Amino acid sequence: MTLRSITLGSGPHGLEVSALGYGAMSLAGAYGSISEAEASDILTHVKDRSINFLDTANIYGDGESERLVGRFLRNRREEFVLATKVGIEKGAGAGKRRARGDAAYIKEQIDESLTRLGTDHVDLYYLHRVDPETPIEESVGAMSDLVAAGKVRRIGLSEATAQEIRRAHAVHPITAVQSEWSIFARDVEEHVLPVCATLGIGFVPYSPVGRGLLTDRFDPLALAETDVRRSFPWFAPANLAHNHSLAAQVREAAQQQQLPTAGLALAWLYRQAATLGVSISPIPGTRFGSHWDELQRGVEELELTAEVAALLDGLAAQVHGDRSFDPAWVSGGREGLIPRSAGLS
Repeated sequence: MTLRSITLGSGPHGLEVSALGYGAMSLAGAYGSISEAEASDILTHVKDRSINFLDTANIYGDGESERLVGRFLRNRREEFVLATKVGIEKGAGAGKRRARGDAAYIKEQIDESLTRLGTDHVDLYYLHRVDPETPIEESVGAMSDLVAAGKVRRIGLSEATAQEIRRAHAVHPITAVQSEWSIFARDVEEHVLPVCATLGIGFVPYSPVGRGLLTDRFDPLALAETDVRRSFPWFAPANLAHNHSLAAQVREAAQQQQLPTAGLALAWLYRQAATLGVSISPIPGTRFGSHWDELQRGVEELELTAEVAALLDGLAAQVHGDRSFDPAWVSGGREGLIPRSAGLS
C-alpha cells in the first residue's frame, strides 16, 4: 500500500511527512486497554503501510504513549518523523487538567520526553494548549531555544486561535497547527485554516473520524465506563442517539462511494483542505490494523459526487453538543465560535 507525502510548513521550516500520520493517544488506553505487544503490532502495521509520521504527547497515559513509541523506535528512529507535545499538566482526567506554558516547564519537560522516547531530538514539538497565564511569546520563545539547542527541529501549536498563531509565528516560524477537524467539527475553517494558508503553515487534523462516530463499527451501547469519550458532549446521553443517527447518513454516503465510512471522512478532509489551500496530514488513532486500513482508503485522491459532498457539508450544523467539554479549551471557543452553552445541549 503506497502513500504519497506532503510538506507541512514552508521554506527551511517545512517538514515532509506521509499524507497520513498515526495518533498514538490510543496507545495510552484512552479508548480501551492495549498491551505493549498490541501497541507494537499496530505501529508495525502502520509502518508497513508507508506511514512515517508518529504523533504522541507527554500527557498521554502520563508518558506511557511516549514510552511505547520509544521502544518501537529503537534501531529505526531515522525512519520516522516524530512529534510530541508539551503544555498540559497532569490532572484527574479530561476537563480537570490545566494548560501550562512557562519557559521553565517547557524546558524541563522536553528532557523527560526525550528520555521516554529514547532519542536526542523530536522533529516537531507542539505547544499542546495555549496557557492563558503565560504570553504565547514566552512559550514559543522557550521552544525556539530548544531548536537552537538541537533538541527540537520544528515547532507546532495545538488548538491555537488565529491571533495566537500570528503572534507565535512572529517569534519563530510555525511548521504545523494541530486541531480537531472533521465532518462534524468545522470551527477551524472560520479563522484558523485561513491564517495557516496565508502564513504557509501545515495543518494536522486530530480526531478526523469524530472519535469513532464516523466509522462503520461505532456502537453507542459499547462505551466502557473508562472510555474518555464519556467526557465529551457529543457522547452525552442527551446527544449521542441523535449524533449517531447523523453518522448513519455518512455511512450511507460511504456505501454510495464504495468506501468505508472512515475512508470517506478522510477523503472529505483532503477535499476541504485543497479548497482552503492548506497541506494536511490527519492523525487518526486506532488499536486495530483492520480499522487502519479502512482509514487509509480515504488517502487516495478520490472525487466525491456532488450529492455526497453536499450532504456531508451540511452535517456539522446539525450535530448536538460540541466537540469540547470546555469551549475555552479549544480554539473555536476562544474565538467565539463555540458558545459557552454548546457543551450542555
